Amino acid sequence: MAAARNVAAGDGSRVFRDEEESVNGKVKEGDESPTAKRFKSERFPLTHWEFAAFVGVFLLFVTGLFCIYLTMPAADYGKLKLPRTIADLRLLKDNLATYAQDYPVPFIIGYCSTYIFMQTFMIPGTIFMSLLAGALFGVIRGLILVVFNATAGASSCFFLSKLIGRPLVSWFWPEKLRFFQAEIAKRREKLLNYMLFLRITPSLPNLFINLASPIVDIPFHIFFLATLIGLIPASYITVRPRRCVILVVKR
Repeated sequence: MAAARNVAAGDGSRVFRDEEESVNGKVKEGDESPTAKRFKSERFPLTHWEFAAFVGVFLLFVTGLFCIYLTMPAADYGKLKLPRTIADLRLLKDNLATYAQDYPVPFIIGYCSTYIFMQTFMIPGTIFMSLLAGALFGVIRGLILVVFNATAGASSCFFLSKLIGRPLVSWFWPEKLRFFQAEIAKRREKLLNYMLFLRITPSLPNLFINLASPIVDIPFHIFFLATLIGLIPASYITVRPRRCVILVVKR
């Protein structure tokens, strides 16, 4: 009898251990600890191929920009730098005004290339480039230049995001991306009107719109038209000489 009870007790403890291991196995397979989830979410989102593609595109743009600078007439490059303050902008305007009058075509090519490069890779400072266009070329020509460059740069950013942008946008703005996708799905029939609304109003940042648009399947012609038309009001305010200082101070 004692032996039977020992066998029964042994069987019971074995069954209990088996059940405990199976439960632990389910937890390990199905659930992740908060630490593991946090570690997963903090991993860099791009694969090696995507990162290599980004570096390749960036180097291609840099090489093209460098070649354009080499073909431009000689100048005192120590005085030419990207403006970061109003004082820098005034100094740059004085130095560039003479250069633009002497070499108008090379200057415009260099200006447009720099603006599109900064807009494509989301480099801060395009607001000062827009202010510079108004100061050097006047309201009408400055407006045409700014709208053209901003649209071209946003289009380049659109295609760059189409190539490698999905993991980055999902990593940086997951909630905002879900909201944007839901809004686009509800407004498919009047998508151009909604995109124009987003461009004219500060509902969503232009940077996010440029990156997220190809991810939520916005057609490029809709994106292009909305950008071309929607950026005119803000660009007009930027290139007006009396509004320049006020706009920068507010930003």
